Amino acid sequence: MRIAALGDAHLGRSYYPYTTDGGINQRELDFERSFDAAIDLALEQRPDLIVWLGDVFDHPRPTYRSFRVAQSALQRIREHGVRVVLITGNHDTPRLPGKGSPYSVLADTFPEMHFAHRLSYERFDLPGLVVHAVPQTLTVDAALEALAEAARQRQPGVTNLLLTHPRITQLQPRYADINEIEVDAGVLQSDLVLLGHYHTFAQISDGMWYAGAPDSFSFADDPDRAKGIVLLDSDTGECRHVPLVGRRPMVTLESVYALGLDPGELQARLMERASAVPEGAVARLYVEGVDPEVWRLLDHLAIRDAAAIGLHLKLEPSFVAAAMHAELPTVSGLGAQWDSYVGGQDLTGLDRDRVRRLGHEYLDRAITGADGPPGGASC
Repeated sequence: MRIAALGDAHLGRSYYPYTTDGGINQRELDFERSFDAAIDLALEQRPDLIVWLGDVFDHPRPTYRSFRVAQSALQRIREHGVRVVLITGNHDTPRLPGKGSPYSVLADTFPEMHFAHRLSYERFDLPGLVVHAVPQTLTVDAALEALAEAARQRQPGVTNLLLTHPRITQLQPRYADINEIEVDAGVLQSDLVLLGHYHTFAQISDGMWYAGAPDSFSFADDPDRAKGIVLLDSDTGECRHVPLVGRRPMVTLESVYALGLDPGELQARLMERASAVPEGAVARLYVEGVDPEVWRLLDHLAIRDAAAIGLHLKLEPSFVAAAMHAELPTVSGLGAQWDSYVGGQDLTGLDRDRVRRLGHEYLDRAITGADGPPGGASC
């Protein structure tokens, strides 16, 4: 069976204070477009089954707008006659039992599709394939119990596919998330395993993959790595990532090292970097070793205007505390520093006084511009 899988669309996620002419948060619209493009990309693969691996919504009470985007996607899949299996994730699962799932209405609207959204294990028998669906649960113990049931329900003579949405201990992302269920990969017992939650395509072991997300939500999502969907052949066990093109770029500009720069010099370098932001991009710029007083005197509005071709430029300064400013050595103090240095060295087998004296002579000749080694010393 040919299976197209996508995860973590996070419909409804909005951040940065930019809106379209229609009043929609620009990043929210970006995620919607990436999700729609991922659905089109999945259908282009002519799959027998499409799976959604959780966190289709960014929270368990999605807006009407987000709900319609998901509903429209399911309608398009229905029109192509493709089966669907869907599980919930840590973002779009209610925090308390009895609150109801946003997927309940979708399950009623698309009864031919398979929804695992009731906080417990569900099994779906398809031609030549048994899908073991473990949606997000409220506790780790409940997740482990559901995963154990999925292992017990494995069937001989067909391919067993496990779908779930945990944080695997073998692959630690660079940030923590809300309501995560963390488990060891060893408890995921199945012929093949597709995972949601981690936003970048990754193979955990033979037969086990994170599908990744259709878009990048932050720089912690490794935006330089391709986002998209995965295509799994349940007969051969081959799984490959199919990249999605056209998403908004997220770039890290070349850092600026500000130590010793006055406000004018630093302003000029930041303006130069800002003008290099790609069109429409979300960009960040590290500014290393900034004096807080210099930073205060910058024209931040002018820097932002220089990056206006992009969507957003985030400056990330690393400040140098005034108490940490290094005192540059003076010529008159070099001799004393040399004496201090020699006094702390292990010079076994050498004449310490001669080493100290030669050092002073070299320093004197360097300062006066004299040629040749001091006192006839050889190098």
